[in-house]
Amino acid sequence: MKKKIIVIGGSAAGPKAAARAKRLDQESEVTIIQKAADLSMASCGYPYYVGGFFDDRNMLLCSPTGVTRDSKFFLNAKGITARTETEVTEINKEAHTVTLKDLKTGDIETTNYDKLIITTGTIPRVPPIPGKDLQGITTLQSMKDADYLRKIRDEGKIKKAVIIGGGLIGIETCEALQLAGIEITIIELLPQLLTFLDMELAKLVENHVKDKGANVITDNGVAEFLGENGVLNAVKLQNGTELPCELAVVAIGVHPNTALAKKAGLKLGETNGILVNEYLQTSDPDIYAAGDCIEVVNLNTNTKTMAPYGDLANLEGRVAGENVVCGNSVTFPGTIHTGICKVFDFTAGSTGLSETAARNAGITDVITVINASPDKPGFMTGKLLVSKMTVEKTTGKLLGLQCVGPGDASKQIAMAAMAIKGGLTVKDIVTADLPYAPPFSLAIDHFIASAHIMENKLKGRMNGVSVKEVKDLLADKKDMYLLDSRGPDEFEAMRLGIGETLIPLGALRNRLHELPQDKDKLIICYCKISLRGYEAALILSANGWTNVKVMEGGIMAWPYGREK
Repeated sequence: MKKKIIVIGGSAAGPKAAARAKRLDQESEVTIIQKAADLSMASCGYPYYVGGFFDDRNMLLCSPTGVTRDSKFFLNAKGITARTETEVTEINKEAHTVTLKDLKTGDIETTNYDKLIITTGTIPRVPPIPGKDLQGITTLQSMKDADYLRKIRDEGKIKKAVIIGGGLIGIETCEALQLAGIEITIIELLPQLLTFLDMELAKLVENHVKDKGANVITDNGVAEFLGENGVLNAVKLQNGTELPCELAVVAIGVHPNTALAKKAGLKLGETNGILVNEYLQTSDPDIYAAGDCIEVVNLNTNTKTMAPYGDLANLEGRVAGENVVCGNSVTFPGTIHTGICKVFDFTAGSTGLSETAARNAGITDVITVINASPDKPGFMTGKLLVSKMTVEKTTGKLLGLQCVGPGDASKQIAMAAMAIKGGLTVKDIVTADLPYAPPFSLAIDHFIASAHIMENKLKGRMNGVSVKEVKDLLADKKDMYLLDSRGPDEFEAMRLGIGETLIPLGALRNRLHELPQDKDKLIICYCKISLRGYEAALILSANGWTNVKVMEGGIMAWPYGREK
């Protein structure tokens, strides 16, 4: 007997689920119901379409071979019926039926299913701020939003815009509109941008955004949208500041679109996403759900979480599609929260737990290290990466990695994600056999070097201190000696100006008498990336100084003001 499968939602998880089900059961009758006019949209590409990285809107809808994924494509290539501009208004799980409304004609119909997959995605959060309905306020959630912002870019009439929210979408939208010559201000309620990063790395990203000409305001929010004749002309901040603007993009996150599931009596989870088991089966055995509308397991903490990422939506859709035709044979175990974004000439990525996330989850047995070094040799145009590795102290198990900078951070995050998923420890990573040639990496890859530094800390061979801890010590007027072990030319070209003393590493052994003779005094060593700082610390420790620390990442990881 033919199995009738209906998939509600046609963005990422839905088409993947439909295609997987049809591939594994060619006799099944598979139908996608999509409320929007477009299908299988590459929504993560919206900011790059807006920013002019490519001009053909159709590329957001194309298969890898360049064929537009419309209803005709799904029918002819996949054997799947795809109905666009059609809304499912009701699910009757007892009768195994769904009620459909044709948004073009208004016609209502009811159709039955054997198995149902819900992939209704998310809804953007828009705060209940006075003036939120003024013309000129938008999100970047849909093709319609992307078309609107691309039109603004192409017309070139708008001069000032405000981005509300400093997360992934906010940062990507900032770049897109900044490239169009629009003056951008990012407003973030929290103390930092990109909260998946710890503060030290987030501050480096903020500095780069500012260097590119955008304004950044943190620790502040929008109190009111101001306008005339129904059109936005300014935003008023919570501290009373008014910022003139003609466009505001709200990017403060999303929440799962679960209204239809809730109305049908399906159970929701603790995060208000649709509750599913490991097979992505809902509380009704004939209804599955996948994508941004469900909650999944956070494998780092074994808690429930929302993980609205395009790659996970596809992976989940594949699992749900297989299970509706083959029985519950495959599982989706959960997420370790891996994400990455382009920030002008920087990349910012994270996988697993940051130090902040670990401590917020009640995990206190953590140790971290910051590594600043290039992604490949200087003679092959190596570019800087700054990573922060989080490890379980007692076991050495890798918990997380963050990486930012103009270098190839994607590779670092990918390796770390697989190491975390595989339960690898620092001991495993320090001798990892990775591909090496100068066009691609250093002889000791940045990721392995991070593990080497961590190994030195775990074995007590290096006493590290983060740039944030140094900044806090300075603020507390801590009595300490700051040793810069670079050369004089480097010192003249760039220095922190925080009361440091320059003694080049090569001269240190002959100038030990110049250091504080109180062998218990706190001495903090550093250089450009703190490799020489580490070697300086070893020399001092060998000569009797007992309280020597290395500022991890050196000057290149310092996100605060410098003298020059």
